[in-house]
Amino acid sequence: MSLNKNNILFYFLLFFCALSVAQEQVENEKDSILIENLDEVIVTATRTVRQLSSLPLPVTLISKKQLQQTGVTRLNEILNEQTGIIMTPDATIGGGEGVQIQGIASDYILVLIDGVPVVGRSSGNLDLSRFAIGNIKQIEVVKGPSSSLFGSEALGGVINIITEKPTSENISGQVSHRAATFNNQNTNLSLNQRTKKIGYSIFADRLSTDGYDLAPTQDGQTVNPFFNYTLNGRLFFDIAKNIDVFASGRYFYQEFDIQPSTSEEKDANAQLRVNHNASKKTNLQYEFYYTNYITDEQVVDPIDNELLIANDFDQKLFRPEIRFNHSFSLNNTLTIGGGYNFETLDRSLFAETVTFNSQYIFIQYDFKPIEKLNIITGARFDNHSEYNSQLSPKISAKYDITPSFSIKGSVGSGFKAPDFRQLYLDFTNAAGGGYSVFGKEVEAAGIQRLQDNDEIATLQVDPSQLGERLDAESSVGYNFGVAYKEGKISSELNFFRNDFKNLIDTRILAAKTNGQNVFGYVNRESVYTQGLELDLKYNLFKTLNLSAGYQLLFAFDKDKEDALDNGEVFARDPETLETIRLSKSDYFGLENRSRHTINFKAFYDIPKWSANANLRVTYRSRFGLTDRNGNDLLDDFDNSFVGGYALVNLTFGKTFLEHYSLQLGANNLLDFKGNSPLAAQDNDVLINPGILVFAKLNIQF
Repeated sequence: MSLNKNNILFYFLLFFCALSVAQEQVENEKDSILIENLDEVIVTATRTVRQLSSLPLPVTLISKKQLQQTGVTRLNEILNEQTGIIMTPDATIGGGEGVQIQGIASDYILVLIDGVPVVGRSSGNLDLSRFAIGNIKQIEVVKGPSSSLFGSEALGGVINIITEKPTSENISGQVSHRAATFNNQNTNLSLNQRTKKIGYSIFADRLSTDGYDLAPTQDGQTVNPFFNYTLNGRLFFDIAKNIDVFASGRYFYQEFDIQPSTSEEKDANAQLRVNHNASKKTNLQYEFYYTNYITDEQVVDPIDNELLIANDFDQKLFRPEIRFNHSFSLNNTLTIGGGYNFETLDRSLFAETVTFNSQYIFIQYDFKPIEKLNIITGARFDNHSEYNSQLSPKISAKYDITPSFSIKGSVGSGFKAPDFRQLYLDFTNAAGGGYSVFGKEVEAAGIQRLQDNDEIATLQVDPSQLGERLDAESSVGYNFGVAYKEGKISSELNFFRNDFKNLIDTRILAAKTNGQNVFGYVNRESVYTQGLELDLKYNLFKTLNLSAGYQLLFAFDKDKEDALDNGEVFARDPETLETIRLSKSDYFGLENRSRHTINFKAFYDIPKWSANANLRVTYRSRFGLTDRNGNDLLDDFDNSFVGGYALVNLTFGKTFLEHYSLQLGANNLLDFKGNSPLAAQDNDVLINPGILVFAKLNIQF
């Protein structure tokens, strides 16, 4: 006789609670005083070390302990379990998953490793599944615009991956192997040591999988077999009493098995940072950073071996930066910085190698005018070679009404520069019927070339509009919230609003004689996202931590709302086949946004048995994938909705002989696979493959 999935959850929770009560009774006999952990610190929000609870900004901190106990191996897996953060699939080949924060798409979220940016947005999305987390100390997520400190791409938020520092004078480290469903094999090794003046850390990770196929009737697999390697070495050196140096190198290689086509990915970066404490109050940091991201992708017809698409991508970024911090007093700090970005991209879909360069300066003042009020104000100026200069101011404040209760708010502007693709893409898809796409800087020459070859039937835009300058996309973000922390309970409620303008969209430039279109880019869309986020944490017992989160999200296109108000949008009722005029209530909102998302986590430690267990549940309400009835917006009559679903993950861990630990886990216990009507039509919809079971062995030394 077998138990169904609901019974499994019921018995687990019953067992969980029974152990909790028993363990609490034992602990109470030993010590009736609640021991609280020291407050976590975070660096991303202000570029200075700050206590998490003291920040006037909405910030999520994911600790090393949480990473270890969940058994996850990649950045995208852990982010998907946080409040207000959703992982969204990319439809491109090997596109992986991007991150959505407060309804803001992954194109507008900046990702950092140890404070420096990673590159590689070949289609606008940054694949977070390529980042191993085996040597991570913590992950910091700052929500809302952060361009006042970090510039372009920080329009919607920042994710900073902070790696571990060596602390022991003895050589220490760990080796682990994780085996999971679909022959998913992950092995990693870390070594670190710290002497009086020198420390080093070495990390190596290998991941491979057979992939899986969710559409057996179609060619190819939903996720193709692949393997990848991550190598990371870091060096810490105290040159003098007041000067220390940090050097880091990272290399990532990935290869997909999609014969006869090929797909390779390489990512390498080097970082050098000199930290100079000029005095007890003054600190200077000099940083040099270089990164190079390369893909080599060739799509070949499996029948006649003909090359259909070649998509080679070689992006380089070099960035020197200097930062100055001066503390006038304990709660009064001035930060000033400046730097230079030099960026190049050589891509087979471009006519030639293109180059960007920009200079920037930023300033921030973090102070307390009175004991209970903290204000952080700052701005950044970016001068770019390809778009208008940008000024990005921001101000935030936190007021402690009582020692346990505070209010906080922030207002800031963000921007995103037009990317290489939107400016220089020169692409004709021979495999897709012959349509063409031109970036803004090459569209005039591209149209002229097609006209010279008699390939243009009609021009859809005024010729004087071709080649007009694209503006940077911009936003203004507002966050206002309250926080309460007393004893075993802590909670935060945050209301947010993000207004975007000049979002870059595609448009039809011309119709071709072969019946296909020529597409270009234009500043057009004005959208907004707004809603609320609620986080609750409760230490029910000393060894049992409960937390829950909820996000309510509304995300709409302002132009679409105006068209609905004017009665200009229609749809056909699929049941009556009658054409009806739509109202605002029929407009669902932007694609791939859920109105409601919920998460629940229970982490339980059993010191007596050297064991731990955790239950994590995430729920996402229904969302639409694309417009299907041709009225250019997502409405209730479209048939592209994915119904609401819950993902339930369980992990058990047990330590043996102090240095050996075994982990067993199962993700997606409810066996959700997807219920979108598109799943049977399109292979670009990444739906969950079902229950994922894993086992992990870890050895520390």
